[in-house]
Formats: sequence, structure tokens, C-alpha cells
Amino acid sequence: MRFDSDIPTSPLISILYRQHAKFLNEKVKDENLSYGLQPILVKIYREEEIIQEQLAKAFNLNESTITRNLKKLEEKGFIERIAHKRTKIIKVTEKGAKTARKVMDYDEKWDENLKSKLSDEEYIIFKNSLRKICEEII
Repeated sequence: MRFDSDIPTSPLISILYRQHAKFLNEKVKDENLSYGLQPILVKIYREEEIIQEQLAKAFNLNESTITRNLKKLEEKGFIERIAHKRTKIIKVTEKGAKTARKVMDYDEKWDENLKSKLSDEEYIIFKNSLRKICEEII
């Protein structure tokens, strides 16, 4: 598909986002894990243990949104919350770790597909540009 050269960036970002969601949801459909919960699960897995405030900051979300998402992850058996003093430490369960690794593997395949459409230099510029834009607007 070809797009007009004067198309604004927001529709292009939206298309990329939706295609990524479709790709990942199809790959992990047996896990019963929605696209919106996947990055949170992966972040918890990578950190090994984390507190809610750190998750809210990492995803630029308010704590009530994180609370709702954590409740869903806990109900599905992907995480556990362990009381520690005045807070709760969040850790992935064995099921959560397996699913997080699966999501990470498919994310890597997604990136490989993107890389195949670009030169190495274009991909590095693309990724660095996205990171810079996100860091500047938050």
C-alpha cells in the first residue's frame, strides 16, 4: 500500500500500532492476555520484582490504571503481589514468566520484520527517532 507523501504522522503511527497489536494478539491468543497487558507483564518479568509506582512511572500511566491492569494479571495467574511493609512487591509467576518470554520472542520477530524493510542505518535512525520523540513528549 502506498500513502501520500503529505500524510500526517499520527495515522502512520496508528497503523503501525494496530498492526503490531494484531500480530501479537494472534501469536499469544492461547495465553488469554490482551495487548494492553503485554508490556506490563514483560516489564515486571524483566525487573524480577517491582512496585506499582515504578510501573506507573515507566508507562506514564496513573496508578489507578496500573491497579486495574495488575488485578487482571493477578486474576489470570500471571503475577503475584507480595505484601512488604507498606507496599506490595509485584513478581511474575511461572506462568507469567513463560508468557512474558513468548511475548518478547514475538516482539523480536516483529522487529526483525521491520528490519527487513529497512537498511541497518534506516532501522537505527527509525528506532532512535521514535525513542527521542517519546522521551521529549512525555
